[in-house]
Amino acid sequence: MKRSPKLLTVAAATTLLLALGASGASAHVSVTPDTTTAGSYALLTFGVPHGCGESSTTKVSIQIPEPITSVTPTVNPGWDVEKVMVTLATPIDDGHGGQLTERVGEIVYTARSPLPDGYRDALVLSTKLPDAVGQTLVFPTVQTCQEGESAWVQVAAEGEDPHDLDLPAPTLTITEAEDAHGDVETVSDEAAAEAASTDGTADAAGSSDEPSSLPLVLSGVALALGAAGLVLGGAAFARRPKA
Repeated sequence: MKRSPKLLTVAAATTLLLALGASGASAHVSVTPDTTTAGSYALLTFGVPHGCGESSTTKVSIQIPEPITSVTPTVNPGWDVEKVMVTLATPIDDGHGGQLTERVGEIVYTARSPLPDGYRDALVLSTKLPDAVGQTLVFPTVQTCQEGESAWVQVAAEGEDPHDLDLPAPTLTITEAEDAHGDVETVSDEAAAEAASTDGTADAAGSSDEPSSLPLVLSGVALALGAAGLVLGGAAFARRPKA
């Protein structure tokens, strides 16, 4: 069966568009958190895609948003890592009775050997997320290559689709914990208490810690039968003819 040239052209165009879309989505420097729960400690994994054009990546600089004050970068065997500190305009409470006068403003990973185009790597940061539910954190990231650079710093305006941006900055949005009010735990504890109470009632109804009276009754019957046997035996011995 011959296929129409028109249909073949449409199919080829569709395949090309899908391929371009997939490569575009995977080409961005992105951040993948293991949690977005407000106030939680999170691991943020930054995926480094292909180089700038076809040039190998030599450095990745990740700017840390102001709501985050402390960051611990994970050591990566292929990279040297540096914390860049910035002075705070106003000192803030560090949560341990002291004050912070500076914070981590940027994390810079420098490749010990350039990351070739067509290969990717992952850079992981550990931090505590702020408590502001619904807040979007932006991590402008500059990818420096042997030739040129890609500045992933664009932020979508209100009503704009982030996917329409050429070089979108990695972002994440803070979410509320599912058990933020302890509802799940409270229900579970109450259910457990109720179940324990029910089980205790059932056990009390079906059994008792006090000794059963049945063995005493049986012992009394046995003693009575034994006494009767002795009486009958004595009477029979008395009636036996004498020699």
